[in-house]
Amino acid sequence: MHRTQLMIEQWQYEALKAAAERRSVSISELVREILTRHLGPPKRASDGGGLRRIEGIASDGASVARDHDHYLYGKKPKR
Repeated sequence: MHRTQLMIEQWQYEALKAAAERRSVSISELVREILTRHLGPPKRASDGGGLRRIEGIASDGASVARDHDHYLYGKKPKR
């Protein structure tokens, strides 16, 4: 989590405080929930991304450790 400080209007603070008290949560938790609803949940890597892309690359017998930049970053393999 990242700590931040916001300047809000007095009426906004009072509304947040009242809503947080009604729900028995902190103002911070309420603001995070509001932001998540407004901005959407964080994007997750798809199953085809990240380490899944290189799963099983050494099983062909031709791949070697020096080729890792090719598989991870798309760079031309060294030969």
